[in-house]
Amino acid sequence: MKTFDTIDRMRSFSRTARREGKRIAFVPTMGALHEGHLSLMREGKRHADYLVVSIYVNPTQFGPNEDLAAYPRNLAGDLDQVRSVGGDAVFLPTDAIMYPEGAQTRIDVPDIARHLCGASRPGHFSGVATVVAKLFHIVEPDIALFGEKDFQQLAVIRRMVQDLGLPVEIVGCPIVREADGLAMSSRNRYLSPQERTAATSLSRALDRAGEMIGAGETSAKRILGEVREIIEATGIPRIDYATLVDPETLEEIPTVQKDALLALAAFVGPARLIDNRLFDIAPRARI
Repeated sequence: MKTFDTIDRMRSFSRTARREGKRIAFVPTMGALHEGHLSLMREGKRHADYLVVSIYVNPTQFGPNEDLAAYPRNLAGDLDQVRSVGGDAVFLPTDAIMYPEGAQTRIDVPDIARHLCGASRPGHFSGVATVVAKLFHIVEPDIALFGEKDFQQLAVIRRMVQDLGLPVEIVGCPIVREADGLAMSSRNRYLSPQERTAATSLSRALDRAGEMIGAGETSAKRILGEVREIIEATGIPRIDYATLVDPETLEEIPTVQKDALLALAAFVGPARLIDNRLFDIAPRARI
């Protein structure tokens, strides 16, 4: 497995592969890798000849009071994990490479970014879109894979790729969960045993919503009322949002009549955790 820490070396690897007629799959990460990341990499290996992974904690997607300094970092362990799934190359840029002195350009996807996490994390998705666009230009992949746990991030990247005409296929991959239902996240390692138990209420709330929708409930108010009760009963002090939205526009919906995304974000101890479930609703016949 090769590692690259300059744009020229990374781009040379990709262009050599392209000249040889090889396809490149790309998984951008911020490190602190877990099975969710590895599942993206394995899927990438199925789609392409070469798997490239980036490890970079992007400062522009963190707010002034967020956990940039404390974000978990374990480069040696991360490289071992990429190697274990057959990664071919890892790009390890620095802040100076990604944001050279005097850099001013940012990418914004305003309509999708203003909902959900964007409402409480202003500028976050501009930071995400900007760094991903830069990585795409450096790595030049044929396909890039992202987890559906960060559903809004995936929607922002898909919109950006479409709007800018970038030659990258975007693939969303299912949420990977721990045995207790907790969605895998690098921030789960912040949790105490008690906080982790409380955090499982997010997936239990999604399960309950699925039961209600499966039984014919369509009222977002009633569904979200039960969702909030389940989460609040565990002592979680703050729910950032619990909402049903259109999965394409991320606009809130009052009733579940077609496909709907139930999106959650809550503060559990020192961590802000997100989770979601997409409900594929067949159109209901009118009587």
